[in-house]
Amino acid sequence: MSSCRELLIAAVLLTAFTAQVQAQQTAPGAAYPGVGRAATSKELAAWDIDVRPDFKGLPKGAGSVAKGQDVWEDKCASCHGVFGEANNVFSPIVGGTTKEDIKTGHVARLNDRGFPARTTLMKVSTMSTLWDYIRRAMPWNAPKSLSTEEVYAVTAFILNMGGIVPDDFTLSDKNIAEVQKLLPNRNGTTTEHALWPGPEFGKRKPDVKAVACMKDCPTELKVASFLPDFARNAHGNLAEQNRRVGSQHGADTTKPAPATLQSSVATSAAVVAAATATPAPAPAKLETGALDPLVLTQKNGCVACHGLESKIVGPGFREVAKKYEGRADAVDYMAGKIKAGGSGVWGAIPMPAQTLSDDEAKVIARWLGGGAKQ
Repeated sequence: MSSCRELLIAAVLLTAFTAQVQAQQTAPGAAYPGVGRAATSKELAAWDIDVRPDFKGLPKGAGSVAKGQDVWEDKCASCHGVFGEANNVFSPIVGGTTKEDIKTGHVARLNDRGFPARTTLMKVSTMSTLWDYIRRAMPWNAPKSLSTEEVYAVTAFILNMGGIVPDDFTLSDKNIAEVQKLLPNRNGTTTEHALWPGPEFGKRKPDVKAVACMKDCPTELKVASFLPDFARNAHGNLAEQNRRVGSQHGADTTKPAPATLQSSVATSAAVVAAATATPAPAPAKLETGALDPLVLTQKNGCVACHGLESKIVGPGFREVAKKYEGRADAVDYMAGKIKAGGSGVWGAIPMPAQTLSDDEAKVIARWLGGGAKQ
């Protein structure tokens, strides 16, 4: 009798459990019952920040050219130049467009092989691309830190520098579609390359046709796109100037370029293998317990603008150390300058204020005061 009762109870429990699982499996968004949870609206909003060419996703807001100039000088000019000319480090943003380009929507100089550069305003064809990239990727050392007003304002200032909008202009979600009609390269895109799938673009012949070729293959390929020897370390080691966001890795410019494509691939494979096989080391510690200043300069993006020996955007670390050697208040002075930023001491290009802690600033300042030794 006891065994029958236990079997009956087990059957009832199994039936209830099966019904619950079936209900979970048929519920919306429950493809994996018991695994994870539904994302909250705030979590979705944090990821859903893209802006489409039809401006769906663009947040409400506005920003003036005047406001954008203030933000630019404080957070952008140190890398992109006071007038968007880029300080020989980053590609220029402004230049190469004319009033006629604004009328036609085609940038004539894109077909001029003698023109020395391709600026952002020469290439970008949609306002959504410009606005969205500034919002999600700038400034370099603190991406996504700009407010909505600041993004509108900086975008307006870039357009003003390019002669697209007047000095008293205010860009907003209400007029951005009208500004789209003024972009110099708005009509510069095409689908004639036939890379888009689907019948809506018609049947077109692709601009390239892959044909397998397994004969007369060259035994050694020469690569002509490496930096020349005299320029490889002109702005410090590129491998030490990586941005902390993204997967781009600079070449180690302290070493000579590989002679062939095969050796370049082999070198790259060795670097990737070493990086994946060895976990990233923890920040080095000094005997005093403080963080290693070299680690701090990389962590806080200092090496993006300062080389150890040579100038990049700002002076080299050892150049700074030499300037203030022997000064009694050198540590406190340099720690304050690191935190506050500023311009005028090393030229007109401003250094933005840094967000590192007081203790971290003093560690770097003591290192500089000691000669910036490795």
